Amino acid sequence: MDIAVNYDYREDDMHSLLDIEALAQLVIAREGKPDDTEVSINFVTDEAIHELNREYRGVDRPTDVLSFECDGYEGEDDLAPVEGMAFELGDIVIAPDVAEAQAPEYGLSFADEVSLLVTHGLLHLCGYDHMEDDEAEEMEARERELLSEFWGRPFNRCAAERQDA
Repeated sequence: MDIAVNYDYREDDMHSLLDIEALAQLVIAREGKPDDTEVSINFVTDEAIHELNREYRGVDRPTDVLSFECDGYEGEDDLAPVEGMAFELGDIVIAPDVAEAQAPEYGLSFADEVSLLVTHGLLHLCGYDHMEDDEAEEMEARERELLSEFWGRPFNRCAAERQDA
């Protein structure tokens, strides 16, 4: 797996917070994605995510996490490996300042909130959604399961509680 973590903002904070690559590898592996999966996780300013949120979702405010799917192997609709080509899962963009501000609202540490956002973004790239109640329940249960495994303790906050869910 190729997990590109780009620290355009708050690099020192994010490096010391948690092992983002290990979390991403766990989620991708548990979701059964190919060994040659590529994904990028980007930490940006509130202004940068605000612009992306406005441009791609038509929502004129910052958000905590955005996911941009790449659809796998170039020109292929299935998971059949293409020799010499990586499985492009997509890109995740996270605003650390938004995460830090909302973490106390849900009784979470900054590290827990960022781990939830990474997991949430990756699950979107793996095909999960939360537009309908049953979809949201499935996605939230998967988030709790994966984060409990990653942290080695129960994880109880679910993404449906987020304002932008």
